[in-house]
Amino acid sequence: MGPNRDYIVRGTAAMGQIRCFAITSRNLVEEARKRHQTSPVITAALGRLLSGGAMMGTMMKGEKDILTIQIQCNGPVKGLTVTADAIGHVKGYAINPVVSLPASPAGKLDVGKALDLGVLTVIRDIGLKEPYSGQVQLVSGEIAEDLTYYFATSEQTPSSVALGVLMNKNNTVAQAGGYIIQLMPDTGEEVIQTLEERLTHIEPVTTLLSHGYTPEQMLEKILDGFDVAFSPDTVPAFFSCNCSKQRMERALISLGSSELESILADQEPVEINCHFCNTNYSFDVDELTKIKNKLKS
Repeated sequence: MGPNRDYIVRGTAAMGQIRCFAITSRNLVEEARKRHQTSPVITAALGRLLSGGAMMGTMMKGEKDILTIQIQCNGPVKGLTVTADAIGHVKGYAINPVVSLPASPAGKLDVGKALDLGVLTVIRDIGLKEPYSGQVQLVSGEIAEDLTYYFATSEQTPSSVALGVLMNKNNTVAQAGGYIIQLMPDTGEEVIQTLEERLTHIEPVTTLLSHGYTPEQMLEKILDGFDVAFSPDTVPAFFSCNCSKQRMERALISLGSSELESILADQEPVEINCHFCNTNYSFDVDELTKIKNKLKS
C-alpha cells in the first residue's frame, strides 16, 4: 500500500479471543469534506462516522451487504448518515454541513456539542427479508464511545472503538483513522485486564497517525504480546457513491405522472441532488417529457 492510500486491516489475536480492525482514512474524509463543504467540527464528526462505518462494513460477508449508520440528534448538525459495503466503499453526509462551535474545554473540535443528545441506529441489510437493526441512545455524541456502547448493548460484543480526525490549519484533513478491538465470548480475564490497561494508556489515534503509525502498527502497539495475526488482504477504502443519472431518473419515475406533469408545467429543467455525494443531475424539458411518456406506456 502506498503511503497515501486509505485502507482497512483486519486481524485476530490471543488465539482468536480478540478480533481487530484498523483504518487510515485521510483521503476519503478529505473527499467528503470537499464534496459537502463541511465546517471543521462537521468534518470531524462525519469523518469519524465514515471511518467507523467503513470498518464495520468489512465485518459483513456478502458483496451486496449494506451497512447504514444513522444518527438523529438535537445538536446543530441535526443528523448524520453513513453507508458502507463489505469491500471498503463508504459514503455519507451531514444534514447541516456547516456548524461553528467554540472548541471543547480540552481545546478540541467539540463533536459532542455538535451532536448533543440523540439516537444511533445501525441497519444491516444482508439480503434477508428484514434488515437487522439496532438502536441506542448517544452516550457522548463523540461517535467512538457511541459505537462502543452500540456493540456492547445491541450486539453483546464488548468492544473498544477509537476514531479520530485531525485538521490542518487551512481546515483540510491532516489525519483520519481509527480502530475497533472486540472480545470474543470466551475471552480470559487476564487478557481482558491487560487489554483494558493498554487502552487506558494508548495515545489518541490522530497522535499515532501523525507519528507515522500504519493501521497494522496501531494494532500491534495495543496488542503487543498477544500474537496478532493479520488477514493477508487489506481492504482499500474509498469515498464512493453509486448514484447515477439512471438512478435519478428512477427517482423521478417513482414520483408518478401527476407530479411529473406539474414539474413539466413550468417548462423548466430540474436539478436533482444526491445527498450522499452532493452531485447534481440536470434533466431538461425533453428528458422530463420522455420520462413522463415512459410512465404512460
